[in-house]
Amino acid sequence: MSRLRTAVRAAASVSVLTAAVLTAPQAVAAEQPGPAAAAANVCSTGYTLRKAVPLPLGTDPRERLATLFAYENGGKGCVILDNNVGRSRYMLVQVCKVGGTSCDKNSGNFSEYAGPVYVSGFACAPVTAKMGTSSSSLSVNYKSDYVFPCG
Repeated sequence: MSRLRTAVRAAASVSVLTAAVLTAPQAVAAEQPGPAAAAANVCSTGYTLRKAVPLPLGTDPRERLATLFAYENGGKGCVILDNNVGRSRYMLVQVCKVGGTSCDKNSGNFSEYAGPVYVSGFACAPVTAKMGTSSSSLSVNYKSDYVFPCG
């Protein structure tokens, strides 16, 4: 397993143990700066963790199938859907500008993660995350009107 993959898993574990939906990710980054920084490097240097969502929602965080990570760097956002199953699965992560316009996505069969997918003007950016054995057999089907804080 690559060092980056190990760091992403460590950051995910810390994130989901802190809360079902992480609302103060800076606290996690302060507790575990190495893993949080390494996971952010998937997006590129300079990105800061803003949100980590264990999926599917309502699942015990220790039994999550995926984790949606949202990072920010100035006026740009980056999302990654981390595969916590450890086997190749169909995955899709999509982020759009406000209003659902100009969407970018990454989809396919991945054993580690889908993404990174970038968006400029990230505040209130709608996001979609899917994962399953195929695109028609989903165990994760998450959509939010925003993954980054509005305002």
